[in-house]
Amino acid sequence: MDLPAEVQLHNPILGLKGNAATLVAVSPHGYYEVKLSFGQNVHRMLLPVADTVIVFRDPEPQFAGVEIER
Repeated sequence: MDLPAEVQLHNPILGLKGNAATLVAVSPHGYYEVKLSFGQNVHRMLLPVADTVIVFRDPEPQFAGVEIER
């Protein structure tokens, strides 16, 4: 996983539902470090891994299926 990464955040405690953010780091202490915009300002936040869902904005590349001749 390359960091920083553009992500969408879901966190019921803060009411985040697909908010765009930048994932900066994953702490071994159980927190995601993210940068999130509120209005005109960008804030650095620590969100608990247990209560936060992160979806990477860039989809996984599609690979053509391998055809097996029988």
